[in-house]
Amino acid sequence: MQMVKSQETRRILDRIIGFRLSKLLQSKIRSKSAGRVQSVALKLVVNREKEIEAFIPEEYWSVKAFFDNNGVEIETSAERYKDKKLEMKNEADAQKVLDATTGAFDIKKLEKRKRNKQSKLPFITSTLQQEASTRLGFQSRRTMSVAQKLYEGVNIGTETEGLITYMRTDSTRLADSFVESANEYIEETHGKKYVGKYRAGKKTDNTQDAHEAIRPTSITRTPESMKVYLSPDEYKLYRFIYYRALASLMAPAVYDAVSVVFTQNDYDFNGSGQVLKFDGYLKIYSYETSTDKIIGEIDESKQYNASKIEPTQHFTQPPPRYSEARLIKELEELGIGRPSTYSMILDTIVARGYSTFGAQSETNSSKVFKPTEQGVLTNDNLEDHFESIINVHYTAEMEEKLDQIAAGETDNVKALREFVDEFYPLMESAQENMVKLPPEMVGEVCPDCGGDLVYRNGRYGKFIACNNFPECRYNRPLEEKEKPEPTGEMCPECGSELIKRKSRYGTYFTGCSGFPKCRYIKSEKKDAKKDDETDLDASKADKKEADKDSKDTKKVKKESKTTKATKITKAKKETKKVKETKKETEELIEDVKEDAKD
Repeated sequence: MQMVKSQETRRILDRIIGFRLSKLLQSKIRSKSAGRVQSVALKLVVNREKEIEAFIPEEYWSVKAFFDNNGVEIETSAERYKDKKLEMKNEADAQKVLDATTGAFDIKKLEKRKRNKQSKLPFITSTLQQEASTRLGFQSRRTMSVAQKLYEGVNIGTETEGLITYMRTDSTRLADSFVESANEYIEETHGKKYVGKYRAGKKTDNTQDAHEAIRPTSITRTPESMKVYLSPDEYKLYRFIYYRALASLMAPAVYDAVSVVFTQNDYDFNGSGQVLKFDGYLKIYSYETSTDKIIGEIDESKQYNASKIEPTQHFTQPPPRYSEARLIKELEELGIGRPSTYSMILDTIVARGYSTFGAQSETNSSKVFKPTEQGVLTNDNLEDHFESIINVHYTAEMEEKLDQIAAGETDNVKALREFVDEFYPLMESAQENMVKLPPEMVGEVCPDCGGDLVYRNGRYGKFIACNNFPECRYNRPLEEKEKPEPTGEMCPECGSELIKRKSRYGTYFTGCSGFPKCRYIKSEKKDAKKDDETDLDASKADKKEADKDSKDTKKVKKESKTTKATKITKAKKETKKVKETKKETEELIEDVKEDAKD
């Protein structure tokens, strides 16, 4: 019952903020919507863009030294001076290092050790979306859509089987039965030394742990054996999920790692190398690569001369714009929203026109979020009037409070009362103080009353209307259709006037004004034979179009009254449903207000 109360509280909060704020923004600044979580996601995108615009690059330098070790080149970089971190802010600082390191270098430190590289844990919803974006180039919506199909079931010849477990989860645990079967499969296929230890991962404060991690339902259904039954996208994602879950149960990769420090005149140059000794989980997990960096055997008693020393100029870079993977990771780390909502949140801020999602630049095709002018305007107004509610910390705290309600630790009515007491005064203040944007002017005068014509947004898109509405109700479409022109000729078949029309293909033809009753089309004769043939083809195309339009007209006329009545009834039901939803929300709000008075 407590979980039901938590869900009801979440729904009420989202409706209060969604309905009230959206209506306010629509009337004041022509923004389409606002939401408890989507507005915070927009805030992250806008704030990152402001950081980038305010960023001032700073110059810094690095110095690299290269040593020959029996034919093997060792690359090192200047890191410390007199055991303190070395900073080179300009060319003069780099030149000091070059001037002090012209002789032979001694080996200050040589360290050899074995390094284990553990596999990553199996996927949860957020990591699947992040990794699929990075490794497969899938948008989060595409990832979740394909995962849904794999979960619901795929026809594998004799039966339909779900290939993966539930894909909306925040837990990394695996069922004991799967761990047991996977370990047996690893031992039989690759050998006992490849069997690793099961790691469930650490639970965070907001982990619900209702479902296990995303994994294949059967370890015997390998991606290769299922490929014939899957679409390309399904195969790619299933292969990713399968090998991620299997790799998480395999032994770690083992490296022989070497680190060395060359020194001269108190300047330390660090270098390192590694060699893969045991591939472990990397044997099957091709999404991570291992490159050996060999530096050879080093004699600590020997001095080494640098084959070359290179200074390089650099400039600090602004923080990168959010990719889908970065933004999802940020929302997860901040505790905003739920894994199942991330895809919808990102889609919403793009669909509302608050942000674009496209190539970072002409030379970089990776897709990132960049706020639009409307997105910045929306965020700035929310910051000015609702800063205490539409922010990262408040949203994260609200998620925590909802979890406490679900656990029975917090009263849901009390939580709602606290929210209403804070939200409604802010709402009243914003109604009075938020500046309303003037309508966009067309630059024309209304033909009916002489007022200014402006652009308006309606149910079916943008249109032009008089600024004196509702006193003057003049309006017209944004793009008017070209009107037929009279030719002064009469139709030889029915006697009606012939008119010149523009077809859907952009060509002009002369036809009867009595269409569709009369379908006469005049054939224009040219002097040249080629022009004559072209005109005939155009005439045929126009006649074909006229026939098609005639058929469409007849089809519309044949539509039964029953079908029309059904559509009207359906529309009325949808309207009634929306009204009931709004009424229910208003009643809930009033209940909370009454409780607050009591």
